This record gives sequence, C-alpha cells and structure tokens, in this order.
Amino acid sequence: MTAGWPEIWEITGRSLRVAGAATLLAALAGLPLGVWLGARPRPGGLAAQVILYAGMGLPPVVVGLVLYLLFSRSGPLGWLGLLFTPTAMVLAEAVLALPMIAGFTLAAVQARAAGVRRLVRGLGGTERQVLATLLWESRRPIVAALAAGFGAAVSEVGAATIVGGDIRHHTRVLTTAVVLETRKGDLERALALGAVLLGVTLLVTAFLVVWGERR
Repeated sequence: MTAGWPEIWEITGRSLRVAGAATLLAALAGLPLGVWLGARPRPGGLAAQVILYAGMGLPPVVVGLVLYLLFSRSGPLGWLGLLFTPTAMVLAEAVLALPMIAGFTLAAVQARAAGVRRLVRGLGGTERQVLATLLWESRRPIVAALAAGFGAAVSEVGAATIVGGDIRHHTRVLTTAVVLETRKGDLERALALGAVLLGVTLLVTAFLVVWGERR
C-alpha cells in the first residue's frame, strides 16, 4: 500500500494533524467547562448538562452546514478565508469533540465532587485546590474523554467534507479518501485506507491510556 501509493502518508499525516488540533482545542474548552459544571450545583447547570449530553449526538452535517454558512464568501466570517482549508476542518471537528470531552469530564467530576470537597476543605484547602484535586482524581475518566474526543474528530466525514471540500494535497483526510475511493469503485484501496484509520485510532488511544496510567 505504501509503496504503490505514497500519498497515503500525506493523507494520514493530515488526518493526525487535523484531528489532534481539534482534540486539543476541544480539550482546552471542554475540560475546564466539565470541571466547572461538575464541581458543584450552579444556576442553569442542569440545562447546560442537558445541552452537553445532547451535543454528543450532534449531526456532523449540521455542524458542517452552519460553519459553511459562516465561512462562505457571503457569510459573516467569509472575510477570514477559512472555507475549504484544514483550519475549517479543525474547527468543525472541535465542535463535535467538545461535548464529548466536556460531558465525560462533567460526569466524572460530579461523581467525586462531594467527597473530594469534604476532604480538601477539612484539611484547610481552598476552592482552587478542590478543583485541582478533582482533576487529578478524575484523570482516568478524563483520559477516556480525550480518547472519545479524538475518535469523534478523526472519524468525522460529513462536516469535514462540507467545510474542507476533500481537495487533493490540501484537505483530503483518511475518512474523505475512503468515501472517494468507494465511489470510484476501488474497494481494495478503500479497505486499506479504513485499516489505516483504525490503526491510527488504536495507536493514539493506546498512547492516551498508557500515558494516563503512568501519570
């Protein structure tokens, strides 16, 4: 596969960069949001929780369509020139990964919040130390949240196609390449790309799990 089609390295590398950046962006917003909502009851917290959990099933094509309208030339953000670029794909995948990361983090923190708060406060700790301890005690579920977020990002095809356009040597990633090869009738190449996608997901998930256990 690699000898007969060197482009696969380019496609795989782009998939990793886009999905990795989307996961990082979603984590930077989702982890603090999940901890903040799960640490203690807050006004509107239940509604926010419902929205986060509902967002886990957000249709990718709807996300892609909304971002397309925003980034198109006639859209309010068209002047940024992001449509049909890897950056637009990163943003689309980050939107899809964020509810998963925030939702899993919220559930993990919520289950531990009362006990951790009593312990830390009893030892004279501050609220900031309560939040830090909650993050540490929830590290395994958070690793699972990151793995789920990356899986949602790297396997995304609908939004990536709409805002990325599947342009060769520019925005083509593993998922869009699988769709393209299937439509062309080259099922062997499509299966090979699918195998590479599964392998990438497995390797990244294994790295996250091992890293979380060692930490």
